[in-house]
Amino acid sequence: MMRNLLRERPEGDANLSEAPARSIGAILVESGRLSFKDAERVVRLQKEQAAGGLRFGEAALRLGVLSPDDIKYALARQYGYPYLVKGDGKVSDELVAAYQPFGPQVEALRALRSQLMLRWFTGDMGRRALAVVSPDAREGRSRLVANLAVLFSQLGAHTLLIDADMRNPRQNELFNLKSRSGLSLVLSGRAGAGEVCRVPSFLDLSVLPAGPLPPNPAELLGRPLFGSFLDEMRREFDVILVDTPAAAEYADAQMVTARTQGALLAVRKNHTRMAAAGELCTGLGQLGVGVVGSVLSDF
Repeated sequence: MMRNLLRERPEGDANLSEAPARSIGAILVESGRLSFKDAERVVRLQKEQAAGGLRFGEAALRLGVLSPDDIKYALARQYGYPYLVKGDGKVSDELVAAYQPFGPQVEALRALRSQLMLRWFTGDMGRRALAVVSPDAREGRSRLVANLAVLFSQLGAHTLLIDADMRNPRQNELFNLKSRSGLSLVLSGRAGAGEVCRVPSFLDLSVLPAGPLPPNPAELLGRPLFGSFLDEMRREFDVILVDTPAAAEYADAQMVTARTQGALLAVRKNHTRMAAAGELCTGLGQLGVGVVGSVLSDF
């Protein structure tokens, strides 16, 4: 089963989950969403309405000093469910799971997460890594895998996202990572697991960027070192998601899925050719790779 880990907050991290005992008022004042003066007004109204059991959030809404989104923000932190405020620049706006956790798009992604937990991430050591693949470019593969990584980390699963697209990597950009090292250095023997970057805004999320673009991505991914590295990460993480290049253009995705033994197919409405998607699934099946399911995106 996935570990629901409660880790101490590292020093300097400002947007991690709050302890459940933290009051909504304290969270909102610290975040700058509520002034001390308005907090006092809210408490005063609570005391006046003590017989009715008026909650802090209800009193604040009645006074007009907070919005419903402010209350959701505070409750999320009170219950250890971290998300970000849009426009803070910590990660890309494409990560809707980080910025819009209560919208219909993220609810659909949560449903996908639930299906993956039932079909693949069942706790077995051999099923801790899953590659996300698609036939062609611009099919939403990198965006999908990044949002899934955020959602699994919000669930409390110790999550690692590996950017194995050493052709056109995107995870550095999506997570605003400054690191220039990454998977290519690990697979060439010039670096180790220390290249994994923890994402400060999410307690249980780490990312291994693609690293400097090598001249031989497929050969690097085909080395035994990639398999042994994944085995090492399986012992450390509950969920490992791997981004891959377009499968119709390069053999890299096949190399990755041969190691993960599982794949999720990403296709895009009015863009992906169904014949190409079918060929990819057939090819993965011939390699003994289990295609867990497919996701149709429309954006």
